[in-house]
Amino acid sequence: MNISEKFWEVPLADLKRGFTYDRESESHVCLACGERFVQGVIYPQDGTLYEAGKFAQVHVETAHGSPFEFLLGLDKKLTGLTDLQKRLLQLFHAGLSDGEVVKELGGGSTSTIRNHRFTLRERMKQAKIFLALMELAEESTHRQNRFIPIHRTATMVDERYEITEKEQADVLKNFFKEGPDGPLSAIPTKEKRKIIILRHLSRMFEEGRRYTEKEVNALLKERYPDFATLRRYLIEYGYMDRLPDGSQYWLKQ
Repeated sequence: MNISEKFWEVPLADLKRGFTYDRESESHVCLACGERFVQGVIYPQDGTLYEAGKFAQVHVETAHGSPFEFLLGLDKKLTGLTDLQKRLLQLFHAGLSDGEVVKELGGGSTSTIRNHRFTLRERMKQAKIFLALMELAEESTHRQNRFIPIHRTATMVDERYEITEKEQADVLKNFFKEGPDGPLSAIPTKEKRKIIILRHLSRMFEEGRRYTEKEVNALLKERYPDFATLRRYLIEYGYMDRLPDGSQYWLKQ
């Protein structure tokens, strides 16, 4: 399941409602899919007109079920929850008593369910303290040692994406010798460097706009002669997508 790049940057209150407000673009951004709803624009649906903030809420509920369902459906590597813990949270969220939970699970005892409730609450307390500690540590971390966000449409997230802001700056300086808006000197073979380059080049394309293959080629050719390889990598690494016949390309959001 994809998540917006802003997912990791927003406060807990925004995670709970499923969207956040981006001051730079003056829009409400869905944390599940990245779709934006511009402040001041009226959005119609099923005969009702919604202002942007309310429509963002409606979008989360209709497109992703609810913030709870979306968060619960995230991969285990993100939630750290076992299948049993997910099921229990689902039943707790539904407002079931311990006895009703036992019936839904088809066995066990109320004391066991009560123990699960207690354990999950203790974990919540620990998570709050850990979050506070990490935020305090991040505030003291030099900016150059902070990790850059992983693009939410990455095809496979692994150690290649452990990229600090300093590493990114150094790579861009070495491969764009005439400046970040200049030509690319070479396509790096090392994966980390390649990801940094592709991330940078993807920013040439506008969100929500459809490009022909000719337009994509023209933009990439301004940066590097082998535009076909760059175009292929942008697709393979999840920065862009295209129609099967190659007639349209767009930036994945």
